[in-house]
Amino acid sequence: MESVWDYPRPPRVEASDRRIRVVHAGAVIADTAGALRVLETSQAPAWYVPPGDVDAALLVATPTLTFCEWKGLATHWAVQVGDATVADAAWSYEQPIVPYTAIAGYLAFYPARVDECWVDDERATAMPGQVYGGWITSEVSGPFKGGPGTAHW
Repeated sequence: MESVWDYPRPPRVEASDRRIRVVHAGAVIADTAGALRVLETSQAPAWYVPPGDVDAALLVATPTLTFCEWKGLATHWAVQVGDATVADAAWSYEQPIVPYTAIAGYLAFYPARVDECWVDDERATAMPGQVYGGWITSEVSGPFKGGPGTAHW
């Protein structure tokens, strides 16, 4: 069991050989055993998938840009499966700030905005709120940032 309060600040990037899958509207959006996970105090791990392991035909860039004090400017992506479109379901850092260049071009998905996110054979759940994209599994414990009253943690 990992406590999110043992994760570092600033965040750390770790390579992983865990199987990471993202599914929406019955379509596999991403499937990899080569993800990177970003660990940051108070947040569940965010999983970043190599672009070659994402079905790019199901993604559409959106005009949304956000800024992370550690990683820099993030581009956001809609997931489009048939007639179903979910705006800003994923994000990526095309030119992240050093020392986060390892995640350049990798895609991370919000588990609250797609139907399924999996770490090996366990379905992950979303962190509270709408801001953070960490994946909660039985292997991580909180409390997690994002819920009411946690904005200034």
